Amino acid sequence: MDKMTRVSLRTAAPAPADDLPDLLAEIRSRRKEFEAQRFISQDIIERFRALGVYRALVAKRFGGDEVSPAEFCRLIETIATADGSAGWVASFGIGGVYLAALPVETLAKLYANGPDVVFAGGIFPPQPAPRVEGGFQVSGRWSWSSGSMGADVVGVGIAPKSDTGSSLPRMAVMPKSSARIEKNWEVSGLLGTGSHDLVVENVVVPEEWTFVRGGGASLDEPLYRYPALAFATQVLAVVALGIARSAIDEVIAMAAGRASVTGAPKLGDRVYVQLEMAKIEAELRAARAFFYEAIDDVWTVLLAGETPTPDQVSMLRLSSTHATRVGADVARRAQMLTGMTGVYEASPLAAQVRDVQVVTQHAFMGDITYQNAGAMLFGLAPLPGYL
Repeated sequence: MDKMTRVSLRTAAPAPADDLPDLLAEIRSRRKEFEAQRFISQDIIERFRALGVYRALVAKRFGGDEVSPAEFCRLIETIATADGSAGWVASFGIGGVYLAALPVETLAKLYANGPDVVFAGGIFPPQPAPRVEGGFQVSGRWSWSSGSMGADVVGVGIAPKSDTGSSLPRMAVMPKSSARIEKNWEVSGLLGTGSHDLVVENVVVPEEWTFVRGGGASLDEPLYRYPALAFATQVLAVVALGIARSAIDEVIAMAAGRASVTGAPKLGDRVYVQLEMAKIEAELRAARAFFYEAIDDVWTVLLAGETPTPDQVSMLRLSSTHATRVGADVARRAQMLTGMTGVYEASPLAAQVRDVQVVTQHAFMGDITYQNAGAMLFGLAPLPGYL
């Protein structure tokens, strides 16, 4: 795509790791700003870029860092402790894996100015895209385009008709300037993700700038053989773990100096609070251990040049859904320990509970995960699209 090769992408050298605490503090101080405007401010996106969020999963041959799935998930989890919306938007650094399904020649053009390309997109519903001279003619509207406000390039779901008449769901990649963002993200939580609608009108996208979502990558490194759909689920699920950790920390910090107006013991001195905090700490740690254990199991297989079993891939999905459910439960129980204090907007707990609940609503985290994982435990086939 000639137009794509002319896009001026802002690039940045990776920031030192010790810049992360300052960035987290900045994000915490501006959470209300992100909620009010319904997107993460561009200067924070640029700091993500400098930190290496967007180069993390780009192949080394294009100047990226090509980190492991666990390393990337830990980074997103850490960012989510500062703010769920910020963690959610940063998670779309997974674009480096999505885009690896483009032809190698196209990837070289995409990363010609550096690997720090910010990608966002809307997949559903895939829109008909007739084949025309030069590629596919793309028009339509796509919802839930998280992070699109700060993107350099965007992708949208299309369903071009093949010569046999069958439909092939694809993503069509184009400069953000080729799309219009309609701001309509009015929801209960994760307000700062900017998951607005993308609107495209009669943009011709060359076939080499499209890829089958969930299809095989053009690159053969272990990272690009990691189960793509499961990874897309994990980078979102880990946001719930980060939020839940922050909720526990908030109660501990609150308990240190809070005296009851009734003369009752301080929050941290109350036996029922001690018991409940110990329980949710254990539950969160257990869910987190399962989550990263499943990743490590698959990654070890890939590094050995082998293929993960369907059961191993299923554990990626099951541990992700489990993590979101436990994270939501932990955050809510932490809030309940604080009484009325935790419902005020001045308390981070109020937003944390709203945000983590929205994570559980994502289609990747639905009860259907349990049905499919349970079927596989009995040696039965899961429903299409699960693995």
